Formats: sequence, structure tokens, C-alpha cells
Amino acid sequence: MKLKIFKRDLSLPRRVAGFGVLKYRLLAFLAVFGPGFITANVDNDPGGILTYSQAGAKFGYALLWTLIPTTIALIVVQEMAARMGAVTGKGLADLIREEFGLRATFFVMVVLGVADFGNIMAEFAGLASGMGIFGVSKYLVVPLGAAIVWFVVVRGTYKPVERILILFSLIYFTYPVSALLAHPDWHQALKDTFVPQISNHADYIVLVVGLVGTTITPWMQFYLQASIVEKGIGKRQYALCRWDVVLGCIVTDVIAFFIVVACAATLYTSGNHNISDAADAALALKPLAGRWAFLLFAVGLVNAALLSAAILPLATAYNICEGLGVESGVNKKFSEAPTFYWIYTFLIAGGAGFVLIPHLPLIKLILFSQVANGVLLPFVLIFMLKLVNKTELMGTYKNSLAGNIIAWSTSAIMIGLTVALIWTQITGGS
Repeated sequence: MKLKIFKRDLSLPRRVAGFGVLKYRLLAFLAVFGPGFITANVDNDPGGILTYSQAGAKFGYALLWTLIPTTIALIVVQEMAARMGAVTGKGLADLIREEFGLRATFFVMVVLGVADFGNIMAEFAGLASGMGIFGVSKYLVVPLGAAIVWFVVVRGTYKPVERILILFSLIYFTYPVSALLAHPDWHQALKDTFVPQISNHADYIVLVVGLVGTTITPWMQFYLQASIVEKGIGKRQYALCRWDVVLGCIVTDVIAFFIVVACAATLYTSGNHNISDAADAALALKPLAGRWAFLLFAVGLVNAALLSAAILPLATAYNICEGLGVESGVNKKFSEAPTFYWIYTFLIAGGAGFVLIPHLPLIKLILFSQVANGVLLPFVLIFMLKLVNKTELMGTYKNSLAGNIIAWSTSAIMIGLTVALIWTQITGGS
């Protein structure tokens, strides 16, 4: 009996020690958590929410299968950007300037700047649309939203700003709750997630291209790598940082899954197949899934617009300042990085201001920005793959043969889908 008691007592320190190791690893992960999670979640901006809503409204659960390859592609590209930031301590535009020269950098700066400006307008248009559901005028909410976003970023430092952005990212979980309230057919949803339904219908092809082809955008790589550098994540923290990236990619597409499910269970089932705005989807949910489902969907839309309106100008400011070789970063004061903050200010003010212009053809401007994104994406992916395979730059952290096969295949598919996306937008899906 004594021997048994002794053994039981001896196991206690081991359990305590095991808990201590687990606690240490959790704290270490939380120390690097943020850049990957935030970047991936911002991909679910108002334009993305509209695309997911249209997929659910037009084809029910049939397009859910696209989220699996989408998640894989997102993880592959985001991981490369994070790895380059952690290993080199430099942003993507910095590396492009140093390795490929000023001409390539100038091209990237100009095209990304134009594309992002159109996307920033789209975010503020999404904010106006989302708050319009509650009867709030865009002439009030857009300037107020721009002022809040500007103040939080410009007057804050990296850590508190990151915490606020993480909090905003967590608000996306209103969508799973909204989907649950819609009482979907879970058996059909899960079946269509793992068993692809292929159709040659023109609208189906356009939405497949939209769902997969717009997942990886150029600004995401610039922002993720710059935020990795600014947070001070290096080689030692990279293994944990990679989990931050993977978690972010999985969560963002899980959220996308629930947006599609919510609209499939309500709009598609009721025969309401055509929506032209994410706010339309929220309004349509009210009589079908109840007031709470509608409110949660609308809150998610407004949150997505504010979060994206904060991040996209930052990505552009990082890109331009790194390309010019001038100081940048949220941790710096306005006087220490004036170019960075003036660019950020101009993008916020300009994007919000354009939305307030009466009768401005916002749809055409947003279309133009998406085409510009599509033109730039192949170049960014090729730049990244060349950089990540440079031994003198990455050392033992360069891509393995298997990594290159996956990355180049992903890039080829994404480039093909992007070309198809541009074509469908130009031709109107005909």
C-alpha cells in the first residue's frame, strides 16, 4: 500500500511539470499571436461577404467544397510571407527593392496603391451599406468611421492597436451564430463540403472563380510580412508564428462556410437568389431566420468594413514606404515616420471622401481595383517564390522541393483563376 501511495505522489510533480510546459507554450504562442490571424480575417471584407452570400443564395450548399482548396492555397502563400518576414527581418517591398531593383518596386507600388485605393472605397461603401440597415446616413457614419480608424492607428502603438484588431476579428463569430439561428440542413451542408458538385452554368463558374480567385490578394502578403517584422518575430519564434498563420487561414474560411450556410438555409430555400449587396443578405434574413440572425449578420458586416478600412491603408503605406526606403511602422510617432502616416491619412480621407460623392459609380471603381489586384497578383507570387528560394537570403529556411511543388502549383492555379476572374468581370460573366 505504501508503495502505491509513493507512486501516486511521484506522479503529481510530473503532471504539474507537464502543465507548466503546456502553460509556457501557450504563453509563447500568445506572444506571437496576431499578424496571421488578423490578416486572414480581413480577407472576409464586405466584398468577400457579398461573394459568400451570393454563393449561398444562388446555389445553396453546392459551392461549399471550394473552401477546402481555398484554405490550402491561403495557408501556402501566407506561410511563405510570414517565413520571409521572420527570417530576413524585412518587409516584402523591402526585399523586392533590394533583390529586383527600383523598376519592379515602382510597378508594385503604383499598381498596389491604385488597387488598394479602390478596395478602401469598397470598405467604406460597405460601412455605409451596413449602417444603412439601421437607418444611419452614410454622411454621418462614413466620416465617423474614418475618424475612429485613423485615431486608433495613428495615436496608438503596435501592441494596443493589434489587440483592438484581434478583438474586431473575433466579432466575425457572429456569423456562425447567425447560421445556427437559420436552422440549416447540416447533413447536406457537410456532404457538399466534401463532395464537389460541378456545373457548367455560367453563374456557377463565375462564383467558383470569385470564391477561390479572390482569396489571395496582393495587399495581404505585404501587410502580413510587415506586421511580422514590426512585431519583432524572428527565427526563434517562427515555428509558433506559423501556427498563428494556419489558425487564421482556417478560421477565416470557417467563417466563410457559415456565411454561405446562413444564406443557403434562408435565401436559397425561399427562392431569393439575387442579391446585389451584402446588406441585402442581412435584410433578407430577418423574415426568414429571425431578428437576431439579421442583427448578427449586419453587425458582422459593419465590423468587417471597419477592420478592413483600418488594415488596407496600412498595407499600402507599408508597401510604399518600404519601396521608397523610408521609415514606417505603427510603433513610430508621426514625427518619426511622417511619410508613412501621411500616406495612411490620405488613403483614409480619400477613400471615405469618394464614397460621399453623390452618384459616383462605385461599382465601376471597385471593379477596376479588382482588375488591378488581378494584374499584380501573378507578379507578387512570382517575386515571393523567387525570394523564398534564395539560399543567400533564406538559408536553411528556403522552400523544400515538396514545398516548391505545392507553392508553384498553388501559384499557377491562383494565376489562372485570377485571369479567369478578370475575364468574367470584363465580359460580365458571359
